[in-house]
Amino acid sequence: MSRFKSVAHLAAWAGLAPGNCESAGKKLSSFSRQGNRSLKTTLVQAAWAASRAKTYLAAQFRRLSARRGAKRAAVAVAHSILVIAYHLILRNTPYSELGADYFERHEKPQVKKRRLIKQLEKLGYQVNLTEIAIAS
Repeated sequence: MSRFKSVAHLAAWAGLAPGNCESAGKKLSSFSRQGNRSLKTTLVQAAWAASRAKTYLAAQFRRLSARRGAKRAAVAVAHSILVIAYHLILRNTPYSELGADYFERHEKPQVKKRRLIKQLEKLGYQVNLTEIAIAS
């Protein structure tokens, strides 16, 4: 891994670096780089496979595909797999799974409450909340 200065250099070489196209403060759509075709193809296929498992990467895929689309989410998960592999090789440590519920566990309570209220209102319900004391 000493060939690459950082994980960003590795991602750029592989063609999985996130695009950065901005003009007049407006972010524009951009394409990913060409990079190493075989590595990129393999990582994207691994991302599609990971999207069907119950893992952190699958949860990341679901979050991103809802907003950006499935193919962009697959490339983003492929980038995450490459970053994980880089750090595992560099540090010589085993992989520890964060879990499929990682994003739910780290969501702020106020943000979660607002999101769930919006979902119920979209379904046609009127929501009135009263706070209850929870015994711990």
